[in-house]
This record gives sequence, structure tokens and C-alpha cells, in this order.
Amino acid sequence: MSLSDYLRKPAAGAGAEGPAAAPSAGPSGPATDGGPTGTVDPLAGLKARVQDALFERLGSRLYDASLSPSQLDSQVVEELGRILTDEPVPLSVTERERLVAEISDDVLGYGPIERYLDDPTVTEIMVNGAQAIYIERAGKLFKTSERFGSDERLRHIIDKIVGRVGRRIDESSPMVDARLPDGSRVNAIIPPLAVDGPMLTIRKFAKTRLTLDDLVAFGTLSPETTDFLAACVQGRLNIIVSGGTGTGKTTLLNVLSALIPDDQRIITIEDAAELQLHQEHLVRLEARPQNMEGKGDVTIRDLVRNALRMRPDRIIVGEVRGAEALDMLQAMNTGHDGSLSTLHANSPRDALTRLETMTLMAGMDLPLRAVRDQVASALDLIVHLERLRDGSRRVTQITEVVGMEGEVVTISDLFAFDFAAGLDADGRHRGRLLPTGLRPTFTERLRDLGIELPARLLGIDAPTLHRPGVRR
Repeated sequence: MSLSDYLRKPAAGAGAEGPAAAPSAGPSGPATDGGPTGTVDPLAGLKARVQDALFERLGSRLYDASLSPSQLDSQVVEELGRILTDEPVPLSVTERERLVAEISDDVLGYGPIERYLDDPTVTEIMVNGAQAIYIERAGKLFKTSERFGSDERLRHIIDKIVGRVGRRIDESSPMVDARLPDGSRVNAIIPPLAVDGPMLTIRKFAKTRLTLDDLVAFGTLSPETTDFLAACVQGRLNIIVSGGTGTGKTTLLNVLSALIPDDQRIITIEDAAELQLHQEHLVRLEARPQNMEGKGDVTIRDLVRNALRMRPDRIIVGEVRGAEALDMLQAMNTGHDGSLSTLHANSPRDALTRLETMTLMAGMDLPLRAVRDQVASALDLIVHLERLRDGSRRVTQITEVVGMEGEVVTISDLFAFDFAAGLDADGRHRGRLLPTGLRPTFTERLRDLGIELPARLLGIDAPTLHRPGVRR
């Protein structure tokens, strides 16, 4: 008699349906992940006992850095076999294999979220305490049937993630940003700041490097804009990628950075290293938080200043969110053309306002006119992303920073998303990114570098220019 039959024996006459199916260990679709979540797992109690016994027997060997992953895996599976042999509860072969796989995921991997980390269709994982795990797939949220056994199990996974990148999380430092080995971004926050238990959020990145062609296939860009942006990157224009949270700024920055020629020295500066560049001459810098004594932190601003002494051809700042904006603008204005970065903003105009605000945070007591002069002379292009209501991530504006006109930084849209095209039968936007017909002022600058912008890319040779409506 299997364990499932054994536990259900008192209710044998209730129906002929048989034992409830165990959750699949493979990728699942939206119907499964959005379905009922109240199913009781008959193996849950046994799993908790076996896992406790495993931690008690192996102890510190689970964290022995001298053991290779294969050696540790062998030890865990061997010890699990002994523990299950001592258990009086009968197990079928299928139940035994499932139990070993799930406990191995808990001990060696990331527990119940391991399957979603391996699922390429899942873009975000949100753990709201031990009893609720949500995922994002195709821009939509689904509640899963997976659970952590307890807050302690969830804390173990969080400690494992942050410990591998030299970070810590405890009551004195109850929130942390970290990353997985594949570059996926991790945020964790625990009590007392998180009232209902530990919270974990993982934003995944594609395991394969995306290209401009991939973004065209997704609808993020149009074919014309890919050629245009490639010319701008190769022509060493200073570009800011703006947008809200989760709009794909880092993904687009990754794609644009991959267009930089291999013979240039690139320095990337990030809070948590996420960019996945493959150029040979690459230097990656990562900020460091303060230690337990409140000292030893190295900020993005410190790294930007240091990068200027490292003979960079290109400086790429993962995200500008503070006083480092001033140092980045200074770098752009002192011969470090072709710099790239991202920032949070709701529109290209809002991106300029945020840059001004962050520059003033540097505490230099600069007049606003001087700050705007710096912004206008440093930036060439703003690429703005939005996450539309159909869940898709689209570039909605490509805007040139023209210069100063009086006290105002002037901008002009070179490409804009055609929202007037409406929605199709599936609720997806029919519109695409279209040229506005304006010729950028940096055309001659690119021509001097041997880069020609064909008129067709900008819509200039079209008999009737279609100027799509832009949301301001």
C-alpha cells in the first residue's frame, strides 16, 4: 500500500476517484498556476520530518565550500536513502523519487521555486511569506499551488541566495538586493520590516542573450528603430533608457550594450551585477553595502568616479538613482561619449526632470540653469519604455535631446508609438513604433564617423508622414 492510499484509507468509501495527483515537477501553464491552491499534500508531514533529520545528520557539511556540487548532491541523496529506509511509512517508487527530488531542491537548490527558476516562460517570482507564491508569465500574474513548509525554510533559501554573493540579511539589516548566478535580480525583506513573514522577489533574466531581432519579434521595437538605435550606439551617442518598474529597461540596456564594438574598453557599474555583456575588453564593477559596523560601503557614485581613472571608452551605469547623476553627466561632458544608463521615469520629459533632481542631490548647490545646461549638452537620446495594459513591453518614444531654449531643455520625438491603432481581438495593441518625420540634429555628427542614417528610417521620404499620437 502506498503512502497516499495509507493516509486516505479511512475515507476509502467516499468515492472512486483515487488519490489526488501530486503537483507536477515540470513547467506548468497558466491554468495550473492559476488554479485551486487548497490541495493537501499527503507527503508534507513526512517531507518535513525527513528534511529535519537530514539537516541534523549532515549539519555543517551542507555548507562545506570544499565540496563540489556533485559531491554534495551525492552525500545528500545517500543520506536521504538511509533516512527513508528508517521511516515506518510505506512509499511507492514514484513517491520516494518525488520526495528525494523535492528535498534535494530544498537543500541543494531553492526549494519550491526551483521549478519556476528553470521555467523560461516565467519572468518574475514573488514569495509572499511561506504560504503564497506568485509568478508572472506573459505579463500576467498567477498564484501557484507551491508552498514553503515554514518561515524557517524560506529564510534558509533567502540566506543561501544572499550568502553566495557576499551579502547578509538579519534583524540588524533586514532587507537586501542580491542576484542569482545567472544574473537574475533578487530582493528580500524579513521581519520586523515585513510584518507577515519573509518576502522574496526574483526578477529573472533570459538565459540566452537577447538581440535586437528578438525585441522586434516581441513587438518591443520596429525593424526601422533597430537600425536607427544600432547606428546611434556605434556613433557614440549618450543614451538614457527610461521607463517604469518592470518595463524592460535593463533588458534593452543589455541589447544596446552588445552593439558596442569589441575593440573598445567597457566599464559597467551596477548595484547588483545584472548586465550580460560578452565583449572581450570588459570591466564589471559592483557597489558594496556597508558592513555591520556601518562602514565600508562603496556607492555607485564612488565607482563612477573611479571608472574615470580606468581609461574607459564606454561607461555603462546599470541605473542612475541618486547623486551619481552629476558624475555621470560630467563624464559625458568630458570626452566619454557613448555612455549608457537607465532611470525610472514616466516619460522622456519626466526623465530630464528626474536627472535634474538627482543632480541637485549631489549637494553642490548648483543653479538650476547650470544643471539643465549640463543635461542638455550631455544627453543625445532618450529611449522610453512602457508596460502596456495587454502585458507587453514596448518602446513608446525615442526622443532626441536638442538643447536649451531659454530656461527649458528642448526635446523632439523621432519615433512614437501609434496608440490610435487600437486593440486586436485578443486585446493586444495593434500599434507599432513609427517615425515622426523629424531629422535629428546629430545626423552630421554620425556622418562624420562614417555612419549614414537613411531617410527611410526616419520617414522623411514618405509621401505622407504619419505622425502617431503620443501620450504626454
